[in-house]
Order: sequence, then structure tokens, then C-alpha cells
Amino acid sequence: MKNKKFKKVLIANRGEIAVRVARTLRELGIETVAVYSDADRRAPHVLVADYAYRVGPAPAPESYLKTDVILDVAKRSGADAIHPGYGFLSENASFVEAAAEAGITFIGPSPNAMRVMGSKTGARDAMIAAGVPVVPGSEGAIGDEEEALKVAADIGYPVMLKASAGGGGKGMRLVHEAKDLAKAFRAAASEAKNAFGDETVYIEKAVIEPRHIEVQILGGPDGRSVWLGERECSMQRRHQKVVEIAPSVALDETVRSELCTAAVELAQHIKYDNAGTMEFLYDMDSKKWYFIEMNPRIQVEHTVTEVVTGIDLVRAQIQVAQGQKLHGDVMQ
Repeated sequence: MKNKKFKKVLIANRGEIAVRVARTLRELGIETVAVYSDADRRAPHVLVADYAYRVGPAPAPESYLKTDVILDVAKRSGADAIHPGYGFLSENASFVEAAAEAGITFIGPSPNAMRVMGSKTGARDAMIAAGVPVVPGSEGAIGDEEEALKVAADIGYPVMLKASAGGGGKGMRLVHEAKDLAKAFRAAASEAKNAFGDETVYIEKAVIEPRHIEVQILGGPDGRSVWLGERECSMQRRHQKVVEIAPSVALDETVRSELCTAAVELAQHIKYDNAGTMEFLYDMDSKKWYFIEMNPRIQVEHTVTEVVTGIDLVRAQIQVAQGQKLHGDVMQ
């Protein structure tokens, strides 16, 4: 990939992350294009942008998630690239391909990496193939309640039902006994469908009171990856993170090295090319760790890593998308 210089970037998001991305773009001398629904006409992300375009009424499916409308705005505005932020279109591989066909760069991972790692079941399969420890569980998505009961009986209770798509704790249910599994399965599938448009769920053995560790990685256009430390997000409410700590106080240097090395190797194994987060569970009693999923995008928590490392991850995302290789201090 030859180095290129973006002149104008469309931010396909709203709120804090759109303002955050706009700030870095401005620092790089790149013009910003905001999109807004009717409810966000005077929102901060619109006011800070150089240009702003309406994309529809308030409901996200009728505005921020309208891929054809977003791409049309990108073309009309003369944007070289699109930054998706997190949520909305950030993990939509078809959108990335459509943007490429229109000659517009997507500031994020490739469609292939997104498809492999954007699905938790797909990511599990990739990690198993790579010989990386994963939490014992089902081979792919569970088809129905009967299959769920069989898998749970095989791996033993307690078990965790998880949505194959998305994140944010949606579509997750902890089940301690067989009598509660069918109801939990239906609830998890329903919530997953409403949240992500995908009702498939899978089952994992529940690791009780583990440490939840996230390793921030950055993949370059040449296939090289680096890790930028870890964050611990063990303090959660309803499977949603409440507090992030960096670095984790639960890891000794041996385990930290194992996790971060594994994260980099995994990223290089799938040829991951932008910012992303590998997530692991660490059992302090057994000293064992397991891969659970990857977020193929920048996360809400990226600012924690930025504070600790002093590295602007949004800037790094943009530089990678422009074809710049990773260097000793992340970018050259």
C-alpha cells in the first residue's frame, strides 16, 4: 500500500466519539464531514465539523445505519475516507466493501478480518485453529434449546450464554442449573436479535470471578502488529464494564507477557490491520487464561490506553489507513 494523505474524512457516527475523531483530524489538518439525524441537527459533533449533512430521521436504522445514504454523502462531500467510530457501521464488512468500490478508504480493519473476528463464534474457531486456549463451550452457534441443554450437560454448570454478534453485555445470561437454561436461551436470543439483528447464541463454561483483561493491539498495513498494554475491566454490572484499570494489578510479568504476545500473534495470524482489542479471561486460582473475543474496532475505553501510553489511537488509525508502517514508537 502506497502512502496517501487524506484531505477530507467523513465521520459516520455521533456524540462523543465523533467529536473525539474530529479533534484528531483537525490536528492533522484534515477537513471533517459530520452526518446527523433530525434529532442531532445542533449536536456538538455537528457544530465542530467543517461540513455537516442530514442523513435522516432520529431512529438510527433510518439515519446513521443507512449505508447507502452515508456513502452518498461521502461521495457528494468529496471525502477521501470514512471513520466509523464505534458502534453503528464500525463492524459492517459489507459497508467497508461498498466504500472501497466507491474509492473511499475505511479507517478500520479489512472486511476479511472484520468477518473473522466480528463474530464471537468465528473468532473462537480461528483461535482454536491457531492453538490458542479458549473457554470450553459449543462448537459454533446453538441451534435450539435441546442442543443448549446437551452442550451445557457436557461441559457442566454454571454456563454462560452469549450472543454471537455485538457486545456491551447484550445477549448474555449466566445459568447455574438446567431448569433455568431454556428460559435463559430464549431471553438471550431475543435480546441479541433486538440489539444486533442476529439471534444466534453460543455457550461457554462460566469462569467464576475471573479477571477480564483486554489487550490493545494495532496492526500495520505490512502485516506487523504491536501491543499497547492491557486494560482490566473486571468490575462490571450486568456484564457491562464500570471501571477500567491500566495496567492490570492481577497480572504478574510472566502472564502479562503471555497474554500480550498471544494477542500480537493472533493479530498477525489473521493479518489484522488497524486498532483492535483482544479480550481474555484470567483465572487467578488456576493461573490459566482464555481468549474470549475480539473487538475489531476502536473501543469506548481506548482513552484509558491513550492516557497510559501517551499514544493517540485515533491518529494511529488514520496513519495506518493512509499506508504508514508501524515503527518502534508505533508510527514512523
